[in-house]
Amino acid sequence: MPKMKTKSSAKKRFRLTGTGKIKRKHAFKSHILTKKSTKRKRALTHIGLIDKSNVKQVRLMMMK
Repeated sequence: MPKMKTKSSAKKRFRLTGTGKIKRKHAFKSHILTKKSTKRKRALTHIGLIDKSNVKQVRLMMMK
C-alpha cells in the first residue's frame, strides 16, 4: 500500500505549533480593505488556531 499524500491545500494553509496545535490565518484580509476598519484589519492580522471540531479532519489532510 502506498504512503498517504499530504493535501496540497492543507500544506499551504496550516502549520503545526510546538505543542501540536494547528495554526491558521484569518480570512478576509487579502483585498477590498478600504471599507474595513483599522481595528478589524489589525485583528485579522493575528494568527488563529483551528477549532477543536476541525482538528481531526485537518490532521488527516496533513498526514504525510
